[in-house]
Amino acid sequence: MEQLVNWMKEKDVSASFLTSTPNVFYLSNFYSDPHERLLGLLVFPEHSPILICPNMEVEQVKATGWSHSILGYSDTENPWEMMKEEINKRNISIEKLAIEKEHMIVSRYKALLALFPQATFVSAEEKMYELRLIKDEQEVAILREAAKLADFGVEIGVHYIQKGRTEQELVAAIEYELKKKGIREMSFSTMALTGSKTASPHGKPGLNSINEGDLILFDLGVVLDGYCSDITRTLAFDHLSEEGHNIYETVLQAELSAVNACKPGVEIGSLDRIARSLITEAGYGQYFTHRLGHGLGIEVHEYPSMNETNTMKLQKGMTFTIEPGIYVPGFGGVRIEDDVYITDTGYELLTQYPKELQIIKK
Repeated sequence: MEQLVNWMKEKDVSASFLTSTPNVFYLSNFYSDPHERLLGLLVFPEHSPILICPNMEVEQVKATGWSHSILGYSDTENPWEMMKEEINKRNISIEKLAIEKEHMIVSRYKALLALFPQATFVSAEEKMYELRLIKDEQEVAILREAAKLADFGVEIGVHYIQKGRTEQELVAAIEYELKKKGIREMSFSTMALTGSKTASPHGKPGLNSINEGDLILFDLGVVLDGYCSDITRTLAFDHLSEEGHNIYETVLQAELSAVNACKPGVEIGSLDRIARSLITEAGYGQYFTHRLGHGLGIEVHEYPSMNETNTMKLQKGMTFTIEPGIYVPGFGGVRIEDDVYITDTGYELLTQYPKELQIIKK
């Protein structure tokens, strides 16, 4: 909050109005998905902040330790007018308002325009990206635990592999065991794909059943204390063809090479190029159809994008995924993904489930 306020003073910003769940949580420690209702955090350079939320969540805000103003509203009240009244009480003039332009929907933007017709609007995203980019020790400790639970999820999925079992049965087993450990929410829809469906990077689990010779791909993560994990492992059932072996070893070497190059000062784009060149040299370049990875934290996909054009350099405290893949339509695909934390001199792997090819025989 202090860093955001300093930025506002430097940029002569009258107020910042943050409405995305991740950014409100980052600054207030209050995590809420308000659905269609307004959730917002007003931050001022010279006044204490105001958190706006539905009345039914006011006690939850207090429980987080939030010690500043809370503006609760009922379903029959207009939170925009209440917000304007609160600002007027403080004699604050809104001339430059920082908002999340990538998150703000048109109807809410129009409401702000009506409230503050003289205001100019600037983006708050870049500063929030910068603040959330570097994780402190408390955040990293949570991410480590979230990664351990992701490892556990894969372990459950592997244990449950059996001929005839469906993708959805694997998903159900993974999520049931994680719920028994207290996990209420997954980072994203758990993925368990079999056979040729593994060739879809964002495939949807269904009633496909496991057969001999199938590749089986797990992609999953959990939300723990507001922070996400994300892991992918690919295995084979009973046996694997020669091409399957070649694809797996190519992806494994690409992933290991990119991970081993991680340290402060390394350009993000170079990591993608390291992995992509190995896959291309093996003849599968056209089948690596996405970027190398993405930032990881409160959101499972956050800043920065780990793509080959990104010239940003790695810094201590950054957390992100490394996840090269090869996806051959009609045959199948392999992806191996880890969560990486940048240390003073190198990296730490947060996800640690084994990556060597496993062929499950049952």
